[in-house]
Amino acid sequence: MELDRAFCAVGEFGSCQRRFVAVLVGLQWCLIEQEAYKVSLASSLFFAGLLIGNITFGPLSDKFGRRPVYLTGLFFDVILGYISAFAPSYRIFAMSRLGVGVMNGGTALVSFVLMQEYVGKSFWALTGSLAHMTFAVGIAFYAMLGYCIRDWRTLAFVSNSPGAFFFLLSYLLPESPRWLHSQGSVEKAEVIMHYIACGNGKESLKIKLKPLGGSGKIQDSAPGVLNLVTHPVLRRRTIILMYVWYVCSLVYYGLTLNAGELKGNLYLNIALYGLVEVPACPLCIYFIEKPWAGRRKTTSAFLISAGFACILNMFLREYSGLFWNPILLALSGKLAISAAFNTVYIYTSELYPTVIRNAGLGVCSMTCRLGGILAPFVPTMKSISPSVPFVVFGISGLSAGFLDLLLPETLNQPIIENLQDLQASET
Repeated sequence: MELDRAFCAVGEFGSCQRRFVAVLVGLQWCLIEQEAYKVSLASSLFFAGLLIGNITFGPLSDKFGRRPVYLTGLFFDVILGYISAFAPSYRIFAMSRLGVGVMNGGTALVSFVLMQEYVGKSFWALTGSLAHMTFAVGIAFYAMLGYCIRDWRTLAFVSNSPGAFFFLLSYLLPESPRWLHSQGSVEKAEVIMHYIACGNGKESLKIKLKPLGGSGKIQDSAPGVLNLVTHPVLRRRTIILMYVWYVCSLVYYGLTLNAGELKGNLYLNIALYGLVEVPACPLCIYFIEKPWAGRRKTTSAFLISAGFACILNMFLREYSGLFWNPILLALSGKLAISAAFNTVYIYTSELYPTVIRNAGLGVCSMTCRLGGILAPFVPTMKSISPSVPFVVFGISGLSAGFLDLLLPETLNQPIIENLQDLQASET
């Protein structure tokens, strides 16, 4: 039995992912005047850690398996989170934030791939979209916690505690059957598939997977991330996807900065910034499953829509009508770029073979972090002209949207397990 057909037969179950937002601690250690930069430094170290985690955890999970890398990262994520909450000095706090960033960035990436590989490809759109929706809901939930808990140590402790619960639940998760199958461990993959089938009330179903070409472990998985450079098909896809991911992050945070002009309660505004992304989930599920849209056209359309939102914002900065309010337009653009972010995760997962899927997502996520780092500097270009930041964000969104059209469509296509299958699909 082929692996995709086996998933359709046995049913599905999923996983979950979590994020922990850093807190400001300037007043705790009197970080004022010449020491004020340390407040921003702690946040910068967290985002630097995210970048490191994105780069390192992907190849590790492709080599050693999804489950052990995910559990290890989640365990140290929780431990370092508690160290941040009870840090006796700024130095320990800052280093723990770096560690939390590494573990958080890597664990989030691996958990997403693990979740997708538990289910059949026909469910990837649903599970991928729901994963991103929980992130948006998490922003709103964190805003509520921040409103109710004003002490930063208590807030850090409470927001970190669900991780310990999820770590215990994660011990019940088996290894990814797709990863085992790609490594030649067909019998182990069959056992896990039968376990999933039993959980879905199909105990009598017999699972017999077809081994991949060759014997034993697939040899092309050994080089890992180097294949992204040496393999011509992967190199072309990776270059395009890196730019798309970079623009997604750049425009997302750029529109967020513009939406930051909203007046009113700070906690309510933060909650709205998260909840405005929730509609992206049903939008993505609807469009990417339609043959006339698919993954490629949907991603491109959302990117172009976000780009146009930035361009229109440039012309409507001084206008404050009911339907053409610049802030409303910026939030609409954020919804579009959030939907693009959602879709590109699913799309990228389907463009890479199983043996190198995590490494590919890790490299793309790395450029995503670079976009997030550079985004705050773009608004400073308004010293040249107030329109320049909107031009940068708008052109970036439009160019990424059109460049995305050069990638192949993956809707209703079988999941590629190894590099031989990838090469065959291109011929």
